Amino acid sequence: MTAMSYARSGDAYIAYEVDGSGPIDLLVVTEGFIPVDMMFDEPHFARALRRLGSFARLIRFDRRGIGLSDPCVPANPPTLEQWCDDALAVLDAVESQRAAVLGANEAGGVALVLAASHPDRISHVVVVNSFACVTEDLTDPRGPQMSEDALGRLLDDIVAPNGAGVDIVSEFAPSLGSDAQFRTWWAEAGKRGASPSTARALLRVGLGSDVRDVLPAVRIPTLVAHYRHDVTTPVAHGRYLAEQLADARYVEVDAADDVWWAADPDPVLNAIEEFLTGIRAAPDPDRVLATVLFTDLVASTDELSRIGDRKWRDVLDGHDKMARRQVDRFAGRVIKTTGDGVLAIFDGPARAIGAACAIRDAAQQMGLESRAGVHAGEIEVRDDDVAGVAVVVTARVCALGDPNEVIVTRTIRDLTAGSAMRFTDRGEHTLKGFDERWQLYSVTD
Repeated sequence: MTAMSYARSGDAYIAYEVDGSGPIDLLVVTEGFIPVDMMFDEPHFARALRRLGSFARLIRFDRRGIGLSDPCVPANPPTLEQWCDDALAVLDAVESQRAAVLGANEAGGVALVLAASHPDRISHVVVVNSFACVTEDLTDPRGPQMSEDALGRLLDDIVAPNGAGVDIVSEFAPSLGSDAQFRTWWAEAGKRGASPSTARALLRVGLGSDVRDVLPAVRIPTLVAHYRHDVTTPVAHGRYLAEQLADARYVEVDAADDVWWAADPDPVLNAIEEFLTGIRAAPDPDRVLATVLFTDLVASTDELSRIGDRKWRDVLDGHDKMARRQVDRFAGRVIKTTGDGVLAIFDGPARAIGAACAIRDAAQQMGLESRAGVHAGEIEVRDDDVAGVAVVVTARVCALGDPNEVIVTRTIRDLTAGSAMRFTDRGEHTLKGFDERWQLYSVTD
Protein backbone atom coordinates (compact mmCIF):
# COMPACT_ATOMS: atom_id res chain seq x y z
CA MET A 1 0.00 0.00 0.00
CA THR A 2 1.30 3.42 -0.90
CA ALA A 3 1.17 6.31 1.52
CA MET A 4 -1.79 8.64 1.20
CA SER A 5 -1.18 11.26 -1.51
CA TYR A 6 -3.02 14.21 -3.06
CA ALA A 7 -4.11 14.93 -6.62
CA ARG A 8 -4.99 18.45 -7.77
CA SER A 9 -8.50 18.75 -9.25
CA GLY A 10 -9.22 22.33 -10.22
CA ASP A 11 -8.96 24.31 -6.99
CA ALA A 12 -9.31 21.22 -4.75
CA TYR A 13 -6.90 18.62 -3.43
CA ILE A 14 -8.14 15.03 -3.56
CA ALA A 15 -6.74 12.38 -1.19
CA TYR A 16 -5.99 8.95 -2.64
CA GLU A 17 -4.16 5.70 -1.95
CA VAL A 18 -2.99 2.90 -4.25
CA ASP A 19 -2.84 -0.81 -3.33
CA GLY A 20 -1.85 -3.93 -5.23
CA SER A 21 0.03 -4.29 -8.48
CA GLY A 22 -2.25 -6.26 -10.80
CA PRO A 23 -2.23 -5.94 -14.59
CA ILE A 24 -5.33 -3.74 -14.65
CA ASP A 25 -6.22 -0.52 -12.86
CA LEU A 26 -9.40 -0.47 -10.77
CA LEU A 27 -10.68 2.88 -9.51
CA VAL A 28 -13.01 2.59 -6.51
CA VAL A 29 -15.51 5.39 -5.95
CA THR A 30 -16.34 4.61 -2.35
CA GLU A 31 -19.89 4.92 -1.14
CA GLY A 32 -20.81 6.84 1.99
CA PHE A 33 -18.26 8.82 4.01
CA ILE A 34 -15.43 6.38 4.74
CA PRO A 35 -12.01 8.10 4.60
CA VAL A 36 -9.32 6.27 2.67
CA ASP A 37 -7.10 5.99 5.74
CA MET A 38 -9.80 4.11 7.71
CA MET A 39 -10.86 1.53 5.13
CA PHE A 40 -8.34 -1.12 6.15
CA ASP A 41 -9.22 -0.64 9.84
CA GLU A 42 -12.46 -2.60 9.33
CA PRO A 43 -11.75 -6.34 8.84
CA HIS A 44 -14.65 -7.03 6.45
CA PHE A 45 -13.84 -4.04 4.25
CA ALA A 46 -10.11 -4.80 4.39
CA ARG A 47 -10.71 -8.37 3.24
CA ALA A 48 -12.71 -7.20 0.22
CA LEU A 49 -10.10 -4.59 -0.68
CA ARG A 50 -7.25 -7.09 -0.39
CA ARG A 51 -9.12 -9.42 -2.73
CA LEU A 52 -9.59 -6.63 -5.30
CA GLY A 53 -5.92 -5.74 -4.94
CA SER A 54 -4.94 -9.35 -5.66
CA PHE A 55 -5.83 -9.00 -9.34
CA ALA A 56 -5.76 -5.23 -9.94
CA ARG A 57 -3.90 -2.08 -9.02
CA LEU A 58 -6.48 -0.69 -6.63
CA ILE A 59 -6.95 3.10 -6.65
CA ARG A 60 -9.08 4.55 -3.84
CA PHE A 61 -9.88 8.20 -3.19
CA ASP A 62 -11.98 10.48 -1.01
CA ARG A 63 -14.50 12.36 -3.08
CA ARG A 64 -14.40 16.14 -2.72
CA GLY A 65 -16.06 17.06 0.59
CA ILE A 66 -15.27 13.70 2.22
CA GLY A 67 -12.52 12.61 4.60
CA LEU A 68 -9.02 13.85 3.82
CA SER A 69 -9.95 15.61 0.57
CA ASP A 70 -10.72 19.33 0.59
CA PRO A 71 -14.03 20.14 2.31
CA CYS A 72 -17.03 21.72 0.69
CA VAL A 73 -19.61 24.30 1.74
CA PRO A 74 -22.87 22.45 2.50
CA ALA A 75 -24.84 25.17 0.73
CA ASN A 76 -22.80 24.54 -2.43
CA PRO A 77 -21.97 20.80 -2.57
CA PRO A 78 -20.03 19.17 -5.41
CA THR A 79 -21.88 17.88 -8.46
CA LEU A 80 -21.56 14.47 -10.08
CA GLU A 81 -19.50 16.19 -12.76
CA GLN A 82 -17.04 17.56 -10.20
CA TRP A 83 -16.69 14.14 -8.58
CA CYS A 84 -15.92 12.75 -12.05
CA ASP A 85 -13.29 15.45 -12.46
CA ASP A 86 -11.80 14.40 -9.13
CA ALA A 87 -11.65 10.78 -10.29
CA LEU A 88 -9.88 11.76 -13.52
CA ALA A 89 -7.40 13.88 -11.55
CA VAL A 90 -6.54 10.85 -9.42
CA LEU A 91 -6.10 8.66 -12.51
CA ASP A 92 -3.77 11.30 -13.94
CA ALA A 93 -1.81 11.48 -10.69
CA VAL A 94 -1.18 7.72 -10.67
CA GLU A 95 -0.46 7.74 -14.43
CA SER A 96 -3.37 5.48 -15.29
CA GLN A 97 -4.30 5.76 -18.95
CA ARG A 98 -7.34 3.50 -18.75
CA ALA A 99 -9.05 1.93 -15.74
CA ALA A 100 -12.10 0.00 -14.68
CA VAL A 101 -14.33 1.80 -12.17
CA LEU A 102 -16.32 0.39 -9.25
CA GLY A 103 -19.12 2.33 -7.58
CA ALA A 104 -21.61 1.06 -5.00
CA ASN A 105 -24.86 2.53 -3.75
CA GLU A 106 -25.00 6.31 -4.39
CA ALA A 107 -21.44 6.23 -5.78
CA GLY A 108 -22.72 4.11 -8.65
CA GLY A 109 -24.07 7.24 -10.31
CA VAL A 110 -20.58 8.74 -10.34
CA ALA A 111 -19.18 5.59 -11.95
CA LEU A 112 -21.86 5.56 -14.64
CA VAL A 113 -21.49 9.26 -15.50
CA LEU A 114 -17.71 8.86 -15.60
CA ALA A 115 -18.01 5.93 -18.01
CA ALA A 116 -20.48 7.73 -20.27
CA SER A 117 -18.45 10.94 -20.36
CA HIS A 118 -14.95 9.44 -20.66
CA PRO A 119 -15.05 6.09 -22.46
CA ASP A 120 -11.47 6.73 -23.55
CA ARG A 121 -10.33 6.51 -19.90
CA ILE A 122 -12.75 3.88 -18.55
CA SER A 123 -12.61 0.27 -19.78
CA HIS A 124 -15.26 -1.38 -17.60
CA VAL A 125 -17.90 -0.34 -15.07
CA VAL A 126 -19.01 -2.25 -11.97
CA VAL A 127 -21.98 -1.06 -9.92
CA VAL A 128 -23.18 -2.86 -6.80
CA ASN A 129 -26.49 -2.30 -5.00
CA SER A 130 -26.86 0.90 -6.98
CA PHE A 131 -29.64 2.79 -8.77
CA ALA A 132 -30.45 5.27 -11.51
CA CYS A 133 -33.10 7.19 -9.55
CA VAL A 134 -34.51 6.69 -6.05
CA THR A 135 -37.28 9.26 -6.18
CA GLU A 136 -39.43 7.23 -8.57
CA ASP A 137 -40.78 3.69 -8.32
CA LEU A 138 -39.04 2.05 -11.26
CA THR A 139 -41.16 -1.08 -10.93
CA ASP A 140 -44.24 1.03 -11.69
CA PRO A 141 -43.46 4.38 -13.42
CA ARG A 142 -47.08 5.40 -12.89
CA GLY A 143 -46.76 4.86 -9.17
CA PRO A 144 -46.10 7.48 -6.48
CA GLN A 145 -42.81 9.37 -6.49
CA MET A 146 -40.79 10.36 -3.45
CA SER A 147 -41.46 14.01 -2.74
CA GLU A 148 -38.74 16.51 -1.91
CA ASP A 149 -40.07 16.63 1.63
CA ALA A 150 -39.90 12.85 1.95
CA LEU A 151 -36.34 12.81 0.60
CA GLY A 152 -35.41 15.54 3.05
CA ARG A 153 -36.80 13.56 5.98
CA LEU A 154 -34.90 10.49 4.84
CA LEU A 155 -31.65 12.45 4.72
CA ASP A 156 -32.30 13.89 8.17
CA ASP A 157 -32.77 10.38 9.57
CA ILE A 158 -29.57 9.10 7.97
CA VAL A 159 -27.26 11.89 9.12
CA ALA A 160 -28.87 12.77 12.45
CA PRO A 161 -26.05 13.28 15.00
CA ASN A 162 -25.85 11.55 18.37
CA GLY A 163 -27.89 8.55 17.23
CA ALA A 164 -31.13 10.51 17.00
CA GLY A 165 -32.11 9.10 13.59
CA VAL A 166 -32.65 5.56 12.33
CA ASP A 167 -30.35 2.67 13.24
CA ILE A 168 -28.11 3.02 10.20
CA VAL A 169 -26.11 -0.18 10.77
CA SER A 170 -29.25 -2.33 11.04
CA GLU A 171 -30.63 -0.65 7.92
CA PHE A 172 -27.54 -0.79 5.73
CA ALA A 173 -25.58 -3.77 7.14
CA PRO A 174 -28.07 -6.01 8.99
CA SER A 175 -25.63 -8.94 9.06
CA LEU A 176 -23.38 -6.86 11.34
CA GLY A 177 -26.13 -5.31 13.43
CA SER A 178 -24.93 -7.04 16.61
CA ASP A 179 -21.23 -6.44 15.96
CA ALA A 180 -20.20 -3.78 18.48
CA GLN A 181 -16.75 -3.36 16.97
CA PHE A 182 -18.22 -2.69 13.52
CA ARG A 183 -20.66 -0.18 14.97
CA THR A 184 -17.82 1.68 16.68
CA TRP A 185 -15.79 1.80 13.47
CA TRP A 186 -18.82 2.86 11.41
CA ALA A 187 -19.60 5.73 13.76
CA GLU A 188 -15.99 6.92 13.86
CA ALA A 189 -15.62 6.69 10.06
CA GLY A 190 -18.80 8.72 9.61
CA LYS A 191 -17.63 11.42 12.00
CA ARG A 192 -14.25 11.71 10.30
CA GLY A 193 -15.76 11.47 6.84
CA ALA A 194 -18.14 14.43 6.98
CA SER A 195 -20.01 16.64 9.44
CA PRO A 196 -23.80 16.10 9.64
CA SER A 197 -24.61 19.14 7.49
CA THR A 198 -21.97 18.23 4.91
CA ALA A 199 -23.09 14.60 4.86
CA ARG A 200 -26.67 15.68 4.28
CA ALA A 201 -25.66 17.93 1.40
CA LEU A 202 -23.53 15.24 -0.23
CA LEU A 203 -26.21 12.59 0.16
CA ARG A 204 -28.70 15.02 -1.35
CA VAL A 205 -26.55 15.05 -4.47
CA GLY A 206 -26.07 11.28 -4.52
CA LEU A 207 -29.64 10.26 -3.70
CA GLY A 208 -31.31 13.15 -5.49
CA SER A 209 -29.56 12.66 -8.83
CA ASP A 210 -31.34 10.98 -11.72
CA VAL A 211 -28.96 9.32 -14.19
CA ARG A 212 -31.57 7.49 -16.28
CA ASP A 213 -30.83 9.65 -19.33
CA VAL A 214 -27.13 8.81 -18.97
CA LEU A 215 -27.59 5.05 -19.23
CA PRO A 216 -27.94 4.83 -23.05
CA ALA A 217 -24.58 6.63 -23.37
CA VAL A 218 -22.76 3.96 -21.33
CA ARG A 219 -21.46 1.76 -24.16
CA ILE A 220 -18.64 -0.05 -22.40
CA PRO A 221 -18.97 -3.42 -20.62
CA THR A 222 -20.82 -3.06 -17.32
CA LEU A 223 -21.33 -5.49 -14.45
CA VAL A 224 -24.45 -4.87 -12.38
CA ALA A 225 -24.49 -6.80 -9.09
CA HIS A 226 -27.33 -6.55 -6.59
CA TYR A 227 -28.33 -8.23 -3.33
CA ARG A 228 -31.77 -9.77 -3.77
CA HIS A 229 -33.05 -8.97 -0.27
CA ASP A 230 -31.58 -5.48 0.05
CA VAL A 231 -34.34 -3.42 1.67
CA THR A 232 -32.54 -0.06 1.50
CA THR A 233 -31.92 -0.28 -2.26
CA PRO A 234 -34.48 -2.80 -3.56
CA VAL A 235 -33.39 -5.27 -6.21
CA ALA A 236 -35.69 -3.64 -8.78
CA HIS A 237 -33.10 -0.87 -9.11
CA GLY A 238 -30.37 -3.31 -10.12
CA ARG A 239 -32.64 -5.08 -12.59
CA TYR A 240 -33.61 -1.74 -14.12
CA LEU A 241 -29.96 -0.76 -14.63
CA ALA A 242 -29.19 -4.09 -16.28
CA GLU A 243 -32.14 -3.68 -18.65
CA GLN A 244 -31.24 -0.13 -19.67
CA LEU A 245 -27.49 -0.54 -20.18
CA ALA A 246 -26.39 -1.64 -23.65
CA ASP A 247 -23.63 -4.04 -22.62
CA ALA A 248 -24.55 -5.23 -19.14
CA ARG A 249 -23.93 -8.46 -17.27
CA TYR A 250 -26.27 -8.93 -14.32
CA VAL A 251 -25.50 -10.88 -11.13
CA GLU A 252 -28.08 -11.24 -8.37
CA VAL A 253 -26.87 -12.48 -4.99
CA ASP A 254 -29.00 -14.11 -2.29
CA ALA A 255 -28.11 -11.63 0.48
CA ALA A 256 -29.64 -8.66 2.29
CA ASP A 257 -26.89 -6.14 3.10
CA ASP A 258 -26.87 -2.78 1.32
CA VAL A 259 -23.18 -2.44 2.25
CA TRP A 260 -22.00 -5.14 -0.15
CA TRP A 261 -18.72 -5.99 1.63
CA ALA A 262 -20.25 -6.32 5.11
CA ALA A 263 -20.97 -10.06 5.27
CA ASP A 264 -19.79 -12.50 2.60
CA PRO A 265 -18.71 -10.51 -0.47
CA ASP A 266 -17.16 -13.51 -2.26
CA PRO A 267 -20.01 -13.97 -4.79
CA VAL A 268 -19.63 -10.33 -5.88
CA LEU A 269 -15.83 -10.44 -5.75
CA ASN A 270 -15.80 -13.61 -7.85
CA ALA A 271 -18.04 -11.95 -10.43
CA ILE A 272 -15.89 -8.81 -10.49
CA GLU A 273 -12.66 -10.78 -10.94
CA GLU A 274 -14.09 -12.84 -13.78
CA PHE A 275 -15.64 -9.77 -15.41
CA LEU A 276 -12.41 -7.77 -15.35
CA THR A 277 -9.85 -10.52 -15.95
CA GLY A 278 -11.79 -13.19 -17.81
CA ILE A 279 -10.65 -15.72 -15.22
CA ARG A 280 -13.12 -17.38 -12.89
CA ALA A 281 -11.83 -17.41 -9.31
CA ALA A 282 -10.93 -20.88 -8.15
CA PRO A 283 -13.16 -22.27 -5.39
CA ASP A 284 -11.72 -22.26 -1.92
CA PRO A 285 -9.66 -25.44 -1.49
CA ASP A 286 -10.73 -28.02 1.07
CA ARG A 287 -7.20 -28.10 2.49
CA VAL A 288 -5.07 -25.02 3.11
CA LEU A 289 -1.96 -24.03 5.02
CA ALA A 290 -2.82 -21.93 8.05
CA THR A 291 -1.51 -20.86 11.45
CA VAL A 292 -3.80 -22.17 14.18
CA LEU A 293 -4.35 -20.52 17.56
CA PHE A 294 -6.00 -22.10 20.59
CA THR A 295 -6.56 -20.16 23.80
CA ASP A 296 -7.79 -21.48 27.12
CA LEU A 297 -8.64 -19.92 30.48
CA VAL A 298 -6.63 -21.43 33.32
CA ALA A 299 -8.46 -22.85 36.37
CA SER A 300 -11.82 -21.91 34.87
CA THR A 301 -13.59 -24.76 36.73
CA ASP A 302 -12.41 -23.39 40.09
CA GLU A 303 -13.56 -19.89 39.13
CA LEU A 304 -16.96 -21.23 38.05
CA SER A 305 -17.53 -22.91 41.40
CA ARG A 306 -16.51 -19.72 43.18
CA ILE A 307 -18.78 -17.20 41.46
CA GLY A 308 -21.61 -19.38 40.12
CA ASP A 309 -23.07 -20.13 36.69
CA ARG A 310 -24.72 -16.81 35.90
CA LYS A 311 -21.77 -14.56 36.73
CA TRP A 312 -19.36 -16.95 35.04
CA ARG A 313 -21.45 -16.84 31.86
CA ASP A 314 -21.17 -13.04 31.90
CA VAL A 315 -17.40 -13.36 32.33
CA LEU A 316 -17.15 -15.78 29.40
CA ASP A 317 -19.29 -13.56 27.17
CA GLY A 318 -17.00 -10.63 27.88
CA HIS A 319 -13.92 -12.75 27.26
CA ASP A 320 -15.28 -14.09 23.95
CA LYS A 321 -16.09 -10.60 22.67
CA MET A 322 -12.63 -9.39 23.64
CA ALA A 323 -10.96 -12.38 21.94
CA ARG A 324 -12.91 -11.79 18.72
CA ARG A 325 -11.82 -8.16 18.68
CA GLN A 326 -8.17 -9.11 19.05
CA VAL A 327 -8.37 -11.81 16.37
CA ASP A 328 -9.99 -9.31 14.00
CA ARG A 329 -7.34 -6.76 14.89
CA PHE A 330 -4.64 -9.16 13.71
CA ALA A 331 -6.56 -10.12 10.54
CA GLY A 332 -7.47 -13.59 11.75
CA ARG A 333 -10.71 -15.57 11.68
CA VAL A 334 -12.44 -16.95 14.78
CA ILE A 335 -13.64 -20.45 13.94
CA LYS A 336 -15.46 -21.03 17.22
CA THR A 337 -15.43 -20.46 20.93
CA THR A 338 -14.61 -23.50 23.06
CA GLY A 339 -16.39 -22.73 26.31
CA ASP A 340 -13.48 -20.96 27.95
CA GLY A 341 -11.29 -20.12 24.96
CA VAL A 342 -11.23 -19.66 21.19
CA LEU A 343 -10.02 -21.47 18.08
CA ALA A 344 -8.83 -19.10 15.34
CA ILE A 345 -6.79 -19.30 12.15
CA PHE A 346 -4.41 -16.81 10.52
CA ASP A 347 -2.51 -16.60 7.26
CA GLY A 348 0.77 -15.91 9.06
CA PRO A 349 2.44 -16.91 12.36
CA ALA A 350 3.42 -13.38 13.44
CA ARG A 351 -0.20 -12.24 13.43
CA ALA A 352 -1.28 -15.34 15.34
CA ILE A 353 1.35 -14.71 18.02
CA GLY A 354 0.35 -11.04 18.19
CA ALA A 355 -3.29 -12.01 18.72
CA ALA A 356 -2.35 -14.61 21.35
CA CYS A 357 -0.35 -12.08 23.37
CA ALA A 358 -3.07 -9.44 23.02
CA ILE A 359 -5.74 -11.88 24.25
CA ARG A 360 -3.53 -12.88 27.18
CA ASP A 361 -2.90 -9.25 28.16
CA ALA A 362 -6.55 -8.26 27.86
CA ALA A 363 -7.61 -11.31 29.88
CA GLN A 364 -5.25 -10.26 32.66
CA GLN A 365 -6.89 -6.83 32.71
CA MET A 366 -10.19 -8.67 33.20
CA GLY A 367 -8.71 -10.53 36.18
CA LEU A 368 -8.34 -13.80 34.23
CA GLU A 369 -5.39 -16.02 33.43
CA SER A 370 -5.13 -17.65 30.03
CA ARG A 371 -2.71 -19.69 27.98
CA ALA A 372 -2.33 -20.15 24.24
CA GLY A 373 -0.87 -22.57 21.72
CA VAL A 374 0.21 -21.71 18.17
CA HIS A 375 1.17 -24.09 15.35
CA ALA A 376 1.20 -23.93 11.54
CA GLY A 377 0.24 -26.73 9.19
CA GLU A 378 -2.29 -27.97 6.68
CA ILE A 379 -5.90 -27.85 7.84
CA GLU A 380 -9.12 -29.20 6.38
CA VAL A 381 -11.91 -26.64 5.94
CA ARG A 382 -15.35 -28.03 6.73
CA ASP A 383 -17.97 -25.35 6.13
CA ASP A 384 -17.61 -23.14 9.24
CA ASP A 385 -15.23 -25.48 11.06
CA VAL A 386 -11.66 -26.71 10.58
CA ALA A 387 -10.00 -30.04 11.26
CA GLY A 388 -6.73 -31.86 10.71
CA VAL A 389 -3.51 -32.75 12.45
CA ALA A 390 -2.45 -29.10 12.82
CA VAL A 391 -5.62 -28.32 14.78
CA VAL A 392 -5.10 -31.28 17.14
CA VAL A 393 -1.43 -30.41 17.66
CA THR A 394 -2.28 -26.81 18.54
CA ALA A 395 -4.85 -27.92 21.13
CA ARG A 396 -2.31 -30.25 22.73
CA VAL A 397 0.35 -27.52 22.78
CA CYS A 398 -2.06 -25.05 24.40
CA ALA A 399 -2.82 -27.54 27.18
CA LEU A 400 0.88 -27.62 28.14
CA GLY A 401 1.08 -23.88 28.76
CA ASP A 402 1.46 -22.28 32.16
CA PRO A 403 -0.82 -19.40 33.19
CA ASN A 404 -0.32 -16.36 30.93
CA GLU A 405 2.04 -18.28 28.63
CA VAL A 406 1.99 -18.47 24.82
CA ILE A 407 3.52 -21.75 23.61
CA VAL A 408 4.56 -22.34 19.99
CA THR A 409 6.00 -25.26 18.06
CA ARG A 410 9.39 -25.31 16.35
CA THR A 411 7.55 -24.79 13.06
CA ILE A 412 6.38 -21.38 14.27
CA ARG A 413 9.81 -20.44 15.56
CA ASP A 414 11.41 -21.33 12.24
CA LEU A 415 8.78 -19.44 10.23
CA THR A 416 9.45 -16.26 12.22
CA ALA A 417 13.26 -16.49 12.01
CA GLY A 418 14.80 -13.08 11.46
CA SER A 419 11.88 -11.24 13.07
CA ALA A 420 11.97 -9.32 16.35
CA MET A 421 10.16 -12.16 18.13
CA ARG A 422 12.06 -13.98 20.87
CA PHE A 423 11.41 -17.43 22.32
CA THR A 424 12.49 -19.45 25.34
CA ASP A 425 13.21 -23.14 24.81
CA ARG A 426 10.62 -25.31 26.59
CA GLY A 427 12.24 -28.63 25.60
CA GLU A 428 10.81 -31.66 23.87
CA HIS A 429 7.37 -32.96 24.76
CA THR A 430 5.21 -35.92 23.87
CA LEU A 431 1.77 -34.82 22.75
CA LYS A 432 -1.19 -37.06 23.43
CA GLY A 433 -1.93 -39.17 20.39
CA PHE A 434 1.47 -38.62 18.73
CA ASP A 435 4.51 -40.88 18.86
CA GLU A 436 7.17 -38.31 17.94
CA ARG A 437 8.58 -35.72 20.33
CA TRP A 438 7.71 -32.07 19.72
CA GLN A 439 10.13 -29.20 20.38
CA LEU A 440 8.22 -26.33 22.02
CA TYR A 441 9.03 -22.71 22.83
CA SER A 442 7.54 -19.98 24.99
CA VAL A 443 7.04 -16.51 23.55
CA THR A 444 9.24 -14.00 25.35
CA ASP A 445 7.83 -10.47 25.54
